[in-house]
Amino acid sequence: MGAHNGEFNSSGNLTPAVSEAGTVLPGYLLVILSVLMVTLVVVVVAGNALVIMAFIVDKTLRNQNNFFFLNLAISDFLVGAFCIPVYIPYNLTGRWMLGKGLCKVWLVMDYLLCTASVFNIVLISYDRFLSVTRAVKYRAQRNRTHQAVFKMVLVWVLAFLLYGPAIIFWEAIVGQSIIPAHECYAEFYFTWYFLLSASTFEFFTPFVSVAFFNLSIYLNIHQRNKSSGTYAEEDTKTQRSSRWNRDGGVWSKHPFKVMHINRGHHFERVFLNLTCLDCWENPRRHQENICNFVKF
Repeated sequence: MGAHNGEFNSSGNLTPAVSEAGTVLPGYLLVILSVLMVTLVVVVVAGNALVIMAFIVDKTLRNQNNFFFLNLAISDFLVGAFCIPVYIPYNLTGRWMLGKGLCKVWLVMDYLLCTASVFNIVLISYDRFLSVTRAVKYRAQRNRTHQAVFKMVLVWVLAFLLYGPAIIFWEAIVGQSIIPAHECYAEFYFTWYFLLSASTFEFFTPFVSVAFFNLSIYLNIHQRNKSSGTYAEEDTKTQRSSRWNRDGGVWSKHPFKVMHINRGHHFERVFLNLTCLDCWENPRRHQENICNFVKF
């Protein structure tokens, strides 16, 4: 395929990896690849278009978390609508035939959209993290759409700053272009220290962040379930220790606590009614009241 193969490069976008040996694919492989790529475009575009349309049509979906899913759907939709279709002929023929200007536009969009998708996944995970670990504060702020819009814009700005200026200005700073004719890839493609730094921010940091957020969510939910089980067990014990008593002619069921009341030279074990506040303050005063004590 000319001077490149059809694999993704180290940045995860569609820019082809460069090689020295040119190869030509057989005709049947070209047909198979074409069908698969067109199918991929249709699936990506249609799926994300449905998400966008659902958000536009159904107003109940317009909460903070769904705004972030909308942002992810927009970036993936543009990948399927622009980046992949432009990449298909380049991948199949091995030659870039759309000019140097469109090459830079495609590279900027390619890196921007792929990076924005990664950052959107981090943002969604962070939002889920807040909804679980800080539920009360999150519920109070989840309908503030201006905060969600600000975070969405911030994702696009950071994604552009990571690669965009380098793609646009690298040639001017270096003073020459290393891209051969009829090829299209970033000028910094062979600059290992830039790729290492950018990949750290684009992949390693998001990976660690998403892992941390999801692990924290799991541990928080696990702790809640454990606490709920403890409370349920205590409630069951309280119900078992309750007794039926008569209160103003109406039979009711109240929890009691065992106490020892000193009556002269001996103690009596009684059940103290937990719903009677006076019993706690002066249990002797109420020990004759059958509503508050049951002797045995």
